[in-house]
Amino acid sequence: MFITLCIIAYNEQNTLKAVLDDIINQDYNHDNIEVLLVNSASTDNTRQIMMDFAKDNICNERMHFNGVNVLENPKKTLPCGWNVALGAYKGEAILKVDAHAQIPSDFVSKNVAVLESGEDICGGQRPNIIDEPTKWRKTLLLAESSMFGSSIAPYRNNPGKSYVKSMFHAAYRRKVFDTIGGFNEELARTEDNEIHYRMRKAGFKLCFDPSIISYQHTRSSLKSMLKQKYANGYWIGLTSGVCMQCLSLYHFVPFVFVMAIILSTLICAGFSGVFTGGILLTVYNIIVILTKAMWSIYAVVAVLMAVLAVIQSKEDRNITCILLPLLFFMLHISYGVGTFIGLIKMPFWVKGIKDGRNKKR
Repeated sequence: MFITLCIIAYNEQNTLKAVLDDIINQDYNHDNIEVLLVNSASTDNTRQIMMDFAKDNICNERMHFNGVNVLENPKKTLPCGWNVALGAYKGEAILKVDAHAQIPSDFVSKNVAVLESGEDICGGQRPNIIDEPTKWRKTLLLAESSMFGSSIAPYRNNPGKSYVKSMFHAAYRRKVFDTIGGFNEELARTEDNEIHYRMRKAGFKLCFDPSIISYQHTRSSLKSMLKQKYANGYWIGLTSGVCMQCLSLYHFVPFVFVMAIILSTLICAGFSGVFTGGILLTVYNIIVILTKAMWSIYAVVAVLMAVLAVIQSKEDRNITCILLPLLFFMLHISYGVGTFIGLIKMPFWVKGIKDGRNKKR
C-alpha cells in the first residue's frame, strides 16, 4: 500500500526534528511512503526544518521517500491544514501524526497491516510522555494520564481491539474523505470530534487496535496544561451550537460540576441567615447539605483516583504526588469554566458563521 504520512505544524521547531527522525526510522518500505509537511504560518524555524528535510530526501540514503512535499497553510488552524493536505496527498491512505509526537519504527507498518486487513480507518494507543523527567513533570504526567484527570477516550486506555467513536494519530483510506469531504474549518479545536461523527454517520467504522502505538508529549508546565484544558472546554461549548451530536455526555461533566459549585456556593453564601423558618429555610438547609456532600464526595473520589494513579504509575513516586487531588480539581475547573464561557459565546459565534456564509453567496 502506498501511504501518505502527514504532519501539520505551527511553531514546532523544538519537537519537529525528533518526529522527523522517527519518520526516517520507519521500517515500512520508504518507496511506499509519501511525506507531506504542512506549515501553518509558523513564525519560528518550523518551515526551514521542513524544507531541509525535503532537501535531505534526495541525498540521505536513509530516507528516499516517494516524495517529500512542504505545503503552506496560511489560515493557521489544524482543520485548514488538514484540508490543504487532503487536496494534495497521493497515497491510497493518509496517516497524520502531530509535530510533538513520538512514533516507534513500526508505526506505519502496523497501521498499513490493519488497513490491509479490511479496515477503512484505524488507530491505536496514544499514551502521554514528558520531555524532561523532573519530579514535578512526572506528577503533571500522572494528572494528564489519569482517567479522572483527563479523559476516558480509548486511545488513552487500552480496551483491546474494538470500534470506537474517535481516535488519535489515525490512518484513513482515500475513499473515506472522498465520501464525506474535508474538515469543518470553523472548528479550530474539535475538528476531530465532528469529522469522526460524519465518518460514523456515513457508515465507516473506526478500528482501535492496541498493537498500534504512538506517544504525545504532555504540557511541560501547569500553566500551559490549564490553558489547554480551558481551550478544550471552550471549544466544546462552541461546538455544541453546530454539531451537538458529535459530543458525548462526558464532555460536559466538568461544566456541570462547575455550575453546581457556583450555584450552590452562591446560594449558601448569599442567603445565609436570611431564612428564619418555613419551607424556604428547609430548602436552604437541604441545599447546604447537598453542597457539603458534593464537596465531600468529590474530595474522596479525587484522593482515591490520585492513589490509584500513583499505584498504577510506572514512574518513580515523589512527594509532589500529594498534589494530585488539587491538580485534578484545577483541571476540571479550567475545562468547566472554558465550557461555560464557550456556551455563553456560542450563539454569537454561530450567528457570525451564518452571516459570513450569507455574505459569500
